[in-house]
Amino acid sequence: MFFHLKNKIRNVSKKSKIVSKMYLIANSIKIFLLRKMDDEKFAKLKYKENTGKNLNLENPVTFNEKLWWLKLNNRDPLLTICSDKYKVRCYVKEKGLEEILIPLYGVYSDANDIQFESLPNKAFIKTNHGSGNNVLWDKENPFNTKKFIKKFNRSLKENYYLQSREWNYKNIEPRIIIEKVLMDKKELGLVDYKFLCFDGEVKMVFSEVGIASNDGTHNPYSTRNVHDRDFNLLNIKVGRKNFDSSLLVKPPNYYKMVEYAEALAEPFAHCRVDLFNIEGNIYFGEITFYHGGGTQKVEPEEWSIKMGEWIDLNSSKIKLSTSN
Repeated sequence: MFFHLKNKIRNVSKKSKIVSKMYLIANSIKIFLLRKMDDEKFAKLKYKENTGKNLNLENPVTFNEKLWWLKLNNRDPLLTICSDKYKVRCYVKEKGLEEILIPLYGVYSDANDIQFESLPNKAFIKTNHGSGNNVLWDKENPFNTKKFIKKFNRSLKENYYLQSREWNYKNIEPRIIIEKVLMDKKELGLVDYKFLCFDGEVKMVFSEVGIASNDGTHNPYSTRNVHDRDFNLLNIKVGRKNFDSSLLVKPPNYYKMVEYAEALAEPFAHCRVDLFNIEGNIYFGEITFYHGGGTQKVEPEEWSIKMGEWIDLNSSKIKLSTSN
């Protein structure tokens, strides 16, 4: 019952700024109240709240169940480095892929230190230690600097780990990153290609459009198609509605993207590598280890099981630890 009620409130919040703000405040209060709850209890509560189902951690089978098992058990230090949107740049360089990094304008520990007048006409601003906290700087459009500083400095004090118990975010040093804005003139705009890798091998690809609103903030209405390794369209939905597949064709250098994704995913039992492709130029987005926080619905259900089969929980790439 609570699952259906939360979904209704969440859907209304997407259409109303007031409800959205109230929803975020309520969520922040909930996170604060549950901050001392142990990770396994939190996992079961969060999963039930978002999916309406009980989380099976004793014998995980589905994709989401195995993501939660990995959240609670995998303690590879490399996860933290690659989840840090600033430090991951060094990892990409070490893999010999420096040329796919988005140009960086600056890194800050305090929003007050940003010299906006020295920035290019447009820049993309985000934090390195969480998800969805970003904005577009555009000299030609109104920008509330005071509001930005207040919001981002507050964000720098937050620990994203508490929201979804993704251990890899727990010890990241918070920073603000300013990057070049990527723009694509195609009808669909910028396409985010998300390569789902299992034991270093691409097995599934998401193509997602509309990932950001005009002001650079997260867009809850993005749409997503699902493809196999060779970019053949699959009749699947994963957490988002599909878009018109006729509007997108496989990039000419698509297999170069697969090569890069697999190089970056090589040390991990599972991860998602996000890349962009603008007129043949490939750019690195991020590496994500627990897609959708392990709660996004996979339709049809049999694909959730199939994707779960691709994650080997006995892999030597998983670093188990009793400490947090």
